[in-house]
Amino acid sequence: TAAPALDAAELERGAYLVAAGGCVSCHTADRPDAPPLAGGRALPTPFGTFYAPNITPDRDTGIGGWSVDDVVRALREGRRPDGQPYFPAFPYTAYAGLAEDDARAIGAWLLAQPAVRQAVPEHDLPWFLQSRWVMLAWNFLNFTPGAFSPDPARDTAWNRGAYLVRHLGHCGECHTPRNWLGGTDRSRELAGNPAGPEDAVVPNITPDTDTGIGAWSADELVMFLGMGMTPDGDFTGASMGSVITDNTSRLTDGDRTAIATYLKSLPALPAVR
Repeated sequence: TAAPALDAAELERGAYLVAAGGCVSCHTADRPDAPPLAGGRALPTPFGTFYAPNITPDRDTGIGGWSVDDVVRALREGRRPDGQPYFPAFPYTAYAGLAEDDARAIGAWLLAQPAVRQAVPEHDLPWFLQSRWVMLAWNFLNFTPGAFSPDPARDTAWNRGAYLVRHLGHCGECHTPRNWLGGTDRSRELAGNPAGPEDAVVPNITPDTDTGIGAWSADELVMFLGMGMTPDGDFTGASMGSVITDNTSRLTDGDRTAIATYLKSLPALPAVR
């Protein structure tokens, strides 16, 4: 399948959305010489170890046989081209809110990149997850598809921030605790996750003064998203370090400000322990 023809502006927009969506952080193996987006990063979870797939357009080991419509379906519906559901290690539950034109721009940019031939290990999962069709029941309980709908009572910056945090940036996938089935607990959205990636305690990013970011100013939050420096002069590390490098540092100042605007407007929740 020939890659779709894109003009320079469309390519630039697609590249920006891929960065904003955090694709590089997950889909690049955790080694210095790893080719970007060629997959292989291990994602350990309580349900087994998942390996991020190759999303370069290699026909044998990547998405070279896909169409843009296939990418849109994966992002917004959590389905492979053959119709089988994805496991939620891929954050389709958040990406489902993407605007269709954003999802199409992401797909078009990915399919226009150089193909990298790199096979990825099979997921290492327990017996009850050997069939992807079990995810139909999981989706029934934990997944509500639908594009983001702006809140008319809020301004443009707030709505842009909500879109980035809830959907494109999928912050809640790490910063929200999960139930026993692995679904995010929406009643405690962004209040932190004591069992996050790599067994890390993921912090509360609601405006709780004692356990969250309530003492941070919007400018401090924007600075953190740009360079990873906290108000006390420390720098973030672990998984968030790669998020800063590959994702939030590449956003415009306007988008980082929109994220700060949205986060500072949320109800303050105590950190989940």
